[in-house]
Amino acid sequence: MFGVGLAILETTGHIGSMARRSMREEILGAGVELFLERGFNAAAVKDITDRAGVPKGSFYNHFESKEALAEVALERYGETRRMSQLGDRSVPPVQRMRQHFEFLRDELPEFTKGCMFGNFGAEVVDHSEPLRKRVKGNWDYWAGILTEAIAQGQAEGTIRTSLDPHQAAYYLTSAWEGTLLRARADKSPEAFEVFFVVTFDALLA
Repeated sequence: MFGVGLAILETTGHIGSMARRSMREEILGAGVELFLERGFNAAAVKDITDRAGVPKGSFYNHFESKEALAEVALERYGETRRMSQLGDRSVPPVQRMRQHFEFLRDELPEFTKGCMFGNFGAEVVDHSEPLRKRVKGNWDYWAGILTEAIAQGQAEGTIRTSLDPHQAAYYLTSAWEGTLLRARADKSPEAFEVFFVVTFDALLA
C-alpha cells in the first residue's frame, strides 16, 4: 500500500488521487444511470451515492452540487451516442443514419429510461441555465452531424434534394425524442416502427 501511495505521490504530487478519481467515476456512473432511470429531480444525492457504494459526504469532494454532476453526466452520456460512427463519411449516409437510430432504439428493449437530453430538456431547462446550455449544445452537435450526413446523401443522389439539410436534421432529433416518449408511454415498439418508416421510406427517400 505504501508503495502504491508513493507512486501516486511521485506522479501526481499527492497521495490518494487514484482513489479519488475512482470514487468520482463511481459517482458519475451512478449519476448517469439514475438520471436516465428517474430524471434529475427524482435522483437524490443519497440515491446516487448509495448506487455508487460510497458515503454521501464524499459526493461534495468531487462535485459542487447535483447540477454540477448533471453537467458532467450529460457530457459522458453524449460520448456514448456513437457520434463518430454517424459522422463516418466512408459509410453511405442513409446506412449510417439508419444504423445510428437502430443503435439508439436497441438500447431501450423494455421501453424505459429514454434519452438523457430529452429527459433533462423536459425537466430542468426552465430552472437551470447551465443545464439548458448543455442540453442545447448536445442537440445542436447531434443535429450538425446529421446535417452533414443528409447533405452528403443529397450530393450522392441517395437523399432527395428538396429537403433543407439543417431543417431535416433538426426535425429528426426532435422526432426521435418524441418517439422515445411515445414508446415509453405505449410500452410498445410501434412508435419506433413508425419513425423508421416515415424517416427512411418517406422523408429521406
